[in-house]
Amino acid sequence: MDDDDDDQPKAGDEDGDIEIDENTIQHFEAHKGSVFCISAHPTQPLAASGGEDDLGYIWDVMHGEEIVKLTGHSDSISSIEWSHDGEMVATGGMDGRVRIWKRVGKQDWKTWTFLTELQGPDEITWLKWHPKGNVLLAGSNDATVWLWQLPSGNTMQVFAGHEGPVQAGGFTSDGRRIITGDAAGTLILWDPRTPSPIWKISPADARFGMGSGITAISTNIASTMAVVGGAEGELRVVNLAKGEVIGALEGHKEGESVEAIEFVDWSATSAVGGAASIVATGATDGKICIWDLTTMKLRTTLSHNRRPAVPDGRSSSHPGQDSITSIHASPSASGLGHHITSSSSDKTLKTWDTRSGQLLAEHRGHRGPVLAAAVGTFQEYAYVLSAGDDGAFVKMQKEKVTAEVKKVEHVVEGKSPGSGNQQARKGEDSKAAV
Repeated sequence: MDDDDDDQPKAGDEDGDIEIDENTIQHFEAHKGSVFCISAHPTQPLAASGGEDDLGYIWDVMHGEEIVKLTGHSDSISSIEWSHDGEMVATGGMDGRVRIWKRVGKQDWKTWTFLTELQGPDEITWLKWHPKGNVLLAGSNDATVWLWQLPSGNTMQVFAGHEGPVQAGGFTSDGRRIITGDAAGTLILWDPRTPSPIWKISPADARFGMGSGITAISTNIASTMAVVGGAEGELRVVNLAKGEVIGALEGHKEGESVEAIEFVDWSATSAVGGAASIVATGATDGKICIWDLTTMKLRTTLSHNRRPAVPDGRSSSHPGQDSITSIHASPSASGLGHHITSSSSDKTLKTWDTRSGQLLAEHRGHRGPVLAAAVGTFQEYAYVLSAGDDGAFVKMQKEKVTAEVKKVEHVVEGKSPGSGNQQARKGEDSKAAV
């Protein structure tokens, strides 16, 4: 979109109306409060969302229809995630409850039933399903991490060893390990089959130095290294086999929290030797840094303040002033694994080509911060879901981003002022790996 689009009416004008243009396909407005989390189904045009009204919903992306209301929480739903095959969905709340729903039958995706409630943790900070099996992982505010087998609901492990709220974590990309980080700055690698850590890095380690707290973690596709972000802008690269810090990345402003880390797949479109070692990081300084971990160097800096990309690692004289709240890579199977979509407190989402730093699309409509987002695909469609607490469900846009993309559809969701919360990650066959 061009900057002169600012002359067009849009959500947030003085009359308070929501502007729906010809590119809008649907909006969903069942929530009666801020929407804190949203997730795209892995194969179907379905979304799951949860918020401060203590409710979750499964709904149809294409038609905006409510399919099922997810009830049973007594406090805000802070995390919602589909299982690897989309047959189950989990909600996690500030009430410490984790509730599971499952699909009924095989004819369609319209019938769902409550399966079980998982209890044990305190306030849920994040949920992650195993990437290949029906195993669910949860981080908690009480410094524990819980692992359950589904559909039985049996507790497989309770991991204890953290010294503060477990703010980030998930399965490694291959599903064989679990990595978690806490507010005290401790990073732990676990074998799902045993409650004892494989290794533990404390903030006392001078090379690690995450005393301000760990806020984001992501592992590469090969599950050989992790990038860890901190509350003061720190970024560390960790060798997972040895538990050693192998690099420090300096690109975000000191004192600005790293909120999102996402590995990007260039393998289908690049002859670059380090195509599988490209990672994007976003922070409250409004910047997205694209790193090549083969050289530990910054390739490009992107900004949500409409300034152009800064190539070759040079510092921008106009750093972004609006926090990045999430980053999501397009699915590799789409052939667009080099594209990312970022969300921000500046009320927008933006889709970028990480190879060139080119801004491909700007998605507008929110009247407040975008608190959560997700990217999904269905047939020839690639769509973006977003959620906020800006007072209204805003709009969904569809645009041709490039000739490579047949259609990009943007779903924007949000409602009523409230406090925000954002997180998300993903988590071998459950019996073999766990």
